[in-house]
Amino acid sequence: MIQSMTGYGKAVVAFNDKKINVEVKSLNSKQLDLQARIAPLYREREMEIRQMVASAVVRGKVDFSLWIEKDTSVDATPINGALVENYYRQMQDISQRTGIPMSADPFYTLLRMPDVLTRTEQEVLTDEEWTVARQAVADALKALVDFRTQEGAALEKKFTEKIDNIQQLLAEIEPYEKGRVEKIRQRITDGLQQIPGVDYDKNRLEQELIYYIEKLDISEEKQRLTNHLKYFRETMAEPAGQGKKLGFIAQEMGREINTTGSKSNQAEMQNIVVKMKDELEQIKEQVLNAL
Repeated sequence: MIQSMTGYGKAVVAFNDKKINVEVKSLNSKQLDLQARIAPLYREREMEIRQMVASAVVRGKVDFSLWIEKDTSVDATPINGALVENYYRQMQDISQRTGIPMSADPFYTLLRMPDVLTRTEQEVLTDEEWTVARQAVADALKALVDFRTQEGAALEKKFTEKIDNIQQLLAEIEPYEKGRVEKIRQRITDGLQQIPGVDYDKNRLEQELIYYIEKLDISEEKQRLTNHLKYFRETMAEPAGQGKKLGFIAQEMGREINTTGSKSNQAEMQNIVVKMKDELEQIKEQVLNAL
């Protein structure tokens, strides 16, 4: 079953006063190219997260994000009241001793004093929270894989259509292939007869014709191309992750089609070869997106 390298997955879970968001996007790439943006609280688990992504994605250019949304009413930075009172008393004392009047709005000044709005507690990632966050990562990756599988089904349908077309075009070559042998023989014989006073050995001519026709024979190319088409179908039915293999098979198909074209000395056959190349080119373009 083919999987596409293009995919998207997202998961959101709640834990206490926060929402944990995980988003993962992927595009085609020859290797795994992972860009991860992880909230500071979960950085200690980055290696585990990367291993989870690599195991699920295998290959592709991946953009992974994990961030937290907190309830602003709960997460508001607390004001250090004791420190504000201390600063206020000091301001009053200095005002009385120096005669400098107090500000009309002392709160504006007090709230800007050092450490009044500084959060002192250090948030620690608990095992319980990590279990919830890890499940969110797993859910997002599953959504990505499901998306890729759906896209892969569309790719498989497209590949099957193109392979069928090449198979049909290959069969269309056969009538022209059978008739061209006699055409070649007749053309050479007619040419010799038009040269006055030329006598030729018919047996030798027959031998030369056989040699010439064998050089133009495409039976082996047709057989190998048929085998490649069959192998391509079989590979599509294998477990996901055969994109590179499908690309190699497509290259071999191209070699046989090109050789067939170089041996085709009839316009009808060459036109069919051009159509086969067009179908194969579309396969090559899409196979780059297969996992």
